[in-house]
Amino acid sequence: MSSSAGEMNLDEYFQRIGFQGPHDKADLETLTSIHQLHVMSIPFENLSIHCGEWITMDLEVIFNKLVRSSRGGWCLENNSLFGWMLREMGFNVTTLGARVFNSTTNDFSPREGHLVNMVQIDGKAYIADVNFGVSSQIWEPLEIVSGKDQPQAAGVFRLINKGDNWNLEKTGRKPEVLNPEFSSSGLVNRMQTYQIYCFTLEPREAHNFTETNQALQTDPTSLFINKSICSLQTPSGFKALIGWTYSEVTYKPEEGVDVFDIRDITEDELDQVLKEQFHLRLQKKMKPANKKACYTLSKITRILFNDLFDNIQAAFNQMFILCFYSKYQSSKCQFKVLFFLSIKKIKSKQVNYFLL
Repeated sequence: MSSSAGEMNLDEYFQRIGFQGPHDKADLETLTSIHQLHVMSIPFENLSIHCGEWITMDLEVIFNKLVRSSRGGWCLENNSLFGWMLREMGFNVTTLGARVFNSTTNDFSPREGHLVNMVQIDGKAYIADVNFGVSSQIWEPLEIVSGKDQPQAAGVFRLINKGDNWNLEKTGRKPEVLNPEFSSSGLVNRMQTYQIYCFTLEPREAHNFTETNQALQTDPTSLFINKSICSLQTPSGFKALIGWTYSEVTYKPEEGVDVFDIRDITEDELDQVLKEQFHLRLQKKMKPANKKACYTLSKITRILFNDLFDNIQAAFNQMFILCFYSKYQSSKCQFKVLFFLSIKKIKSKQVNYFLL
């Protein structure tokens, strides 16, 4: 399909998100209103991968999917669509690339795998990002000012200037998990202040993300291959379906907590949850996935550690058995036990896809 935007129109997009304001006012109030409506109407989701569908950077295909087919998408789709809409309305928009923070390496990914929009209004610049999802999702544009606390429903966001880079961080609230069986769930991040991503102000084009778009769908270590994710913001928090685990999160800033209601759904409930909670109708059958994964050192995608660690652990278990029957029991078994404990320690630090 052609990448021409000729067949797309703003009226359909505004109807999709429920915007009833003026279409000819390129001001901050209008941007804020549309930004909030978008994140509460169009989910952050990668379900196409788990339905056997290919995700493209073609803008017309994205429009047909997210607007006409009432689907969601990931950042390369949602923020591309949002940027197109803003330009059609007359906003001054620049596409930027962001590097997502990797808590395993305590650094940002070396590759730009996240697309955001910078909007300039009345001499001020703002970040508009309608698709990071879950509790790291901003509801309103963030002014690009270093060190300024910018409170929103999810917590306090701030941008920190680091030379050429701008780092986005968030201070949130303590999680309160209602379901005892999920009290230690890896889906819940208990860090109150954490880094989200960093970006430069160097303009980008859609083709700059082509390689990333392909890698995230084909690399077997990709987070988006190993986890099916669907997230939608609500007036009081957000909803999320990660694999078979469904969550409703309610923000309670007056109490200093975010309340998590988490449960596993059955296969019979899947279509109903997608329809009633996320307003999605899939044309193909989805296979939910929720394998444990964390970031690699060299890619925006993630690498699975569990299988590697379990294999190493199994090998050392074999060594332990051999060691038990040998004269080297004293020295080698001590080494084995220390290595086993190290593996356990590393596994305990595994980074999952966080809801908070």
